[in-house]
Formats: sequence, C-alpha cells, structure tokens
Amino acid sequence: MADTTAPPAPAPAPAAEAPWSIRPFSLPALPGGLIRNARPRQWVKNVLVVAAPGAAGMLTHAAVLRQTAIVFALFCAAASAIYFLNDAMDVAADRAHPQKRDRPIAAGIVPIPVAYLAAAVLACGALTGAVLLCNTATATALGCYLAMQILYCTGLKHVLVVDLAFVTSGFLLRAMIGGLACDIRLSQWFLITAGFGSLFMVGAKRYSELVMMGDQAAESRRLLASYSLSYLRFVWQASAAVAVLSYCLWALEPSGDGHPALRQITIAPFVFAILRYAVFADRGTSGAPEDVLLKDRPLLVLGVSWVALYGLAVVGL
Repeated sequence: MADTTAPPAPAPAPAAEAPWSIRPFSLPALPGGLIRNARPRQWVKNVLVVAAPGAAGMLTHAAVLRQTAIVFALFCAAASAIYFLNDAMDVAADRAHPQKRDRPIAAGIVPIPVAYLAAAVLACGALTGAVLLCNTATATALGCYLAMQILYCTGLKHVLVVDLAFVTSGFLLRAMIGGLACDIRLSQWFLITAGFGSLFMVGAKRYSELVMMGDQAAESRRLLASYSLSYLRFVWQASAAVAVLSYCLWALEPSGDGHPALRQITIAPFVFAILRYAVFADRGTSGAPEDVLLKDRPLLVLGVSWVALYGLAVVGL
C-alpha cells in the first residue's frame, strides 16, 4: 500500500534583518543629532584636566577650582570639534562599521556641511575662550591639541604608529593643561605616568577594535589592518608596566607636603585599577574606554579609593 503520509512542511525561514540605510534628513532631529555627535559621554576623558591641580593639592583653592572648570569646558568644546571633523571625514568608513554607522553623521541625521560648520564654531570658540579667559600657556596647549588632532584627522591617522602617538598626545595634553592653567609645576614622574597611562588605554582600544572587527578591520579603519594583535598587545602591556613603575617612583618620591605614607598606599588602588582595566583589554572589550570606566563597579571602587587616599595624603591627614 502506498504511503500517503504528507512530508513535513519546511520550517519557515527566519525573517531577514532589515538592511541598514541612511535616514532622510529631518530638521527636528538635527539638534539631538548635534548633541549626540558632540559625544558628551566621552567628556569623562576631559576630567584629566584636574589631574595636575589635584596632584598638587590645589583644588581646595577657589581660584584654581574656577580655572580648572573653565579649562574643562574649553577642552570639551575642542574635543567635540574634533569629533565632528573626524566623523565628517570618516563617514564612508563609519557606515561600514556595525556600531559607528549609527552615529548621527553616518546615519544622515547631521548633514556633512553642518558637521564641518559645527567643528569650526566649536574649535574657534574654544581657542578664543582660552585666549580671553586663560593664560598664554593654556591657549598654546589647547591650540597644539587642535592642530595635532586636525593633522591626525586629515591624514596622519593613516600612518603606522604615528596614529597611536597623536591620540596619546591628546590625553597627555589633557593631563598637562590643568597645571598650565593654574601655574602649577608638573613633576617629571607625573608626565611619564600620564603619558604611558594614556598609551596603555590607546593601545588597548586599538587592540579591542581589531579583535572586534577581525577580517573587516580595514573597512572601518584602514590602518587597523596593518597592525597585528601581538603588536598591539605588546604596546598596551609595555605601556602599562612603565605607567605602574613611574607612578610608584612618583608616589615614593620624597616630598615635604602632605602625608607620605598615605601617598605611598595609593600605589595599591592604582596598580589594581591598571590590572582590572587590563582584563577588559585582554578580552578585547575596551574599545570604548568611557564605558569601561563608568560601568565597571570594581574599577569605580578602585578609582574612588585612589581619589580618597590621595586627597587625604595631600591635605596631610
């Protein structure tokens, strides 16, 4: 007898993901897009401007605190100008990146001419504010930051190793500018720690980007494919070691101010914070440093502990 059992119906095919496309321009969405593209979440990096005044124990002085707040605001404006410029110039590469394609310029929310205009207004405003509200050294440092980052955006980010140096210099200038604005002498160990600590984060960020993008790395960042994982791992590991060593030498340096024992104890939270951040670097998940710093609770606890201990050491308790 013939088998009349009907064959099982094929399983329905999964719904295809809607293709990504550029959104049509909408004027009501423009202000929100401009704010998003200024990347206020990344302004946490600019907190580095308090590093030098804080290390010198000067943040309790009203004049120093006011000047530091001004420099923070000016650096936020300058950094946002560079974000607008970089995203406008990298719009094609960003549209090939799974996360960056949702940035306002890549998505079409902010037109490219408007992005260039915003970059010019913010950069000129920051530089003018530095000239009018700060000293010559501060204006010069901010001008150097803008010039170097413009050079980076317009071509040097495609030069091997030079791109790491230019991004690192941005962090280092953040750490220096607070001291320059308040006429505070910058320790050599402070500069070495800030410099190699910055290189540690930049190397970890590039390493994570390469891990995440894999074979598609060149589509998002052309130079990224020229690096190897082993090289970038060497960069962030070596710079972390130098940063830890220089901080230890800084904390152990004889000083007539504050409480030397407490200052030495700050080595512990500093070292463990580096080790904690290195966990994310090793996993390839530190592509967005601000997310790591703000969302990881143990890292936040270590940061607060370091600030508390160093603050007590500075005031001499």
